[in-house]
Amino acid sequence: MNTELVRMYWQIGKLILARQEDEGWGTKVVARLAADLKAAFPGQRGFSRRNLMYMQKMARTWPEPIVQQRVAQLPWGHVTVLMDKLDTRSELDFYATEAIRNGWSRALLDRFIRQELHLTQGSAATNFEVTVPDGSAVLKELARDPYRLDFLGLDKHHAEHELEEAIVANMVRFLTELGVGFAFVGRQYPVLIGGEEYRIDLLFYHLKLHRYFVFELKTKDVRPEHVGKLNFYVSVVDRMVRDPQRDDSTIGFLIGAHHNRAAVQLALDASNNPLAVANYSTLSSADRELVPTEADLTRVVQQAIDDIGQLP
Repeated sequence: MNTELVRMYWQIGKLILARQEDEGWGTKVVARLAADLKAAFPGQRGFSRRNLMYMQKMARTWPEPIVQQRVAQLPWGHVTVLMDKLDTRSELDFYATEAIRNGWSRALLDRFIRQELHLTQGSAATNFEVTVPDGSAVLKELARDPYRLDFLGLDKHHAEHELEEAIVANMVRFLTELGVGFAFVGRQYPVLIGGEEYRIDLLFYHLKLHRYFVFELKTKDVRPEHVGKLNFYVSVVDRMVRDPQRDDSTIGFLIGAHHNRAAVQLALDASNNPLAVANYSTLSSADRELVPTEADLTRVVQQAIDDIGQLP
């Protein structure tokens, strides 16, 4: 039923475009059609001038038959969010595909658009191409950089235990950030090796990929030695937790405040286990706009130097 509704709206949009082409762009085709439809179908909703403008925009954006497009599988409210927030066809198709695959609500779709998921998804430093070549594309999609954790409500001076506690307290939101399929296994997950206990920050299991995921958290700069520690924990889970008859190899994610990508990539390339390193941000989108960028700071410093040079 939803697909048929979207197809009908697309057909109306095509009609509007054809009328405008025939009668000239200056005519008030949409306003006249809205009035005609309201008179013909007084009890029917969805034919307002605003909605007709959306139909026109949809027909222009997807000129090929709409039933062949992923967007036709979305509710109309989702389609209007896409057209309100995005401009390029590639971005529209990306978010339509992700919304269908992950079952996003309209609010989640809007949130991920605002977070610019298309720029962060798959952008983390990894060694997946070498360690899991058959599944590297799927796993790389899970590795975002940065992870937007503004919903945790942390200030910029938070400690690692505060970050961990906030994630656990907001686990549903965090699982949404990670993507569909993740299940929470434990926090400070204990493993006993040679009589000594080690604890993993966060342990997850992916129900679709049948893999354990080790998450280590750092509130400071990620160093190459931290990658070595993550590699160790992944090996531990592989040998002591994973069921080799059921589970594929364990994946390690290291999420920190900052990292030197070149140094971290060298550490990843030296590891035999599949690992990823990404940054996280606890600032809201509004706060991020208030924080000066490196370019902003450089410009201010240069202006100050220029001003000093002009002094008598």
